[in-house]
Amino acid sequence: MGRSLRTVETLKAYQNQAGVLVKNYVLADPYIPYTSMFLGMVTCKLAYDLSQLISTFYFINYNALTKIQRMDWNNRAVSTLHAVFISIMALYFVFWSELFSDQNHSAGLVTFRNSSISTFALGLSVGYFLSDLAMICWQYPSLGGPEYVLHHSLSAIAVAYAMYMGEGQLYTYMVLISEITTPCINMRWYLDVSGLKNSIAYLINGVIIFFSWLVARILLFGYMFYHVYRHHNQVMQMHIFGSLLVFVVPLALGIMNLMWFGKILKGMKKTLMKKT
Repeated sequence: MGRSLRTVETLKAYQNQAGVLVKNYVLADPYIPYTSMFLGMVTCKLAYDLSQLISTFYFINYNALTKIQRMDWNNRAVSTLHAVFISIMALYFVFWSELFSDQNHSAGLVTFRNSSISTFALGLSVGYFLSDLAMICWQYPSLGGPEYVLHHSLSAIAVAYAMYMGEGQLYTYMVLISEITTPCINMRWYLDVSGLKNSIAYLINGVIIFFSWLVARILLFGYMFYHVYRHHNQVMQMHIFGSLLVFVVPLALGIMNLMWFGKILKGMKKTLMKKT
């Protein structure tokens, strides 16, 4: 009985020490960027392996794919997980949180507002973009061409800057809302390689992509540029590199979004014509 009690007390002591270590070091503000990026990369690896394991046993078409297609399949599972997570966080911070609200006058300039949670979420996203960029470069150009390298590079730089410096996090989250279109894009690829390109599901998926892309990657970018215009004086008080990112990165991504939207529109017209 005495030995059991001592064992329990010893375990509680180790648990308390671990809690103090996590609080004072792992989740302390100065270490949040590094901790979150590391966790983001580890999560990507675990999600990739889990997708590989589940798909091998539960998806018949998976085993018939080529090696590159299987890598793409697993990689898209990771990007879908990231997209769901960061879209939810971005929607919350942009539209519901008081952190970036114009009504929150006591919080100071909107371009310099941040919190431990907002920084941590951005760190997880940086971990994903770096992991995915490494995969794309490793298998280049099988998993994506130069436009994907440019997109991920710009995204990683902008998100990492907002995370480390704590500047422009609102605009970073506005851009990250566009990730909400990623699950549908990935689903379209899954349907294609599964031989369901002529199915109703494929057609519905195309319509959803069209409207979600229009809202999240076209109209929302317009709203972001309008917000930057209204808060131009605050943006110009940022570090010169930060203010440059606010103007250049969304503009570059916006142009790419318009180019991809043209392809989506062309593809949807082609699909609808086949159905009529």
